Amino acid sequence: MEQRLSLVTLGVSDLGSARAFYEALGWTTRAAPDDDVVFFQAGGMVVALWGRDQLAEDSAVEDPGGWGGVTLAYNVRSPAEVDAVMAEAEAAGARIGRPGGETFWGGYSGLFVDPDGHPWEVAHNPRWTIRDDGSIELPAG
Repeated sequence: MEQRLSLVTLGVSDLGSARAFYEALGWTTRAAPDDDVVFFQAGGMVVALWGRDQLAEDSAVEDPGGWGGVTLAYNVRSPAEVDAVMAEAEAAGARIGRPGGETFWGGYSGLFVDPDGHPWEVAHNPRWTIRDDGSIELPAG
């Protein structure tokens, strides 16, 4: 198996509302308005939105509700960009879980929670380089 992640699917309670939230963040999709799954190209991978019940059934898991033990991350090129993305997310309807601030690991990050409870960390890591295509170049060692 190659070392890569191709797709992340978020289980949502209301597909139309979830789609509207991500579109308010500036994300674009080619999905038709009545499609039952919405795909967003996100750099070298895809983020999908699908009904939470359908996703649980398809994934062969019991859904107890609540947080599923996963936090998504969006890395940016500067602390100012962290604050700008956090403001954009809040304007789109996100709840701010942690405003932007210095981190214990020497970076700067904040965290917002989308309307379905999916946490997104927005982070600037001064040791990582974000390429033009959005991929991250990790330091050697």
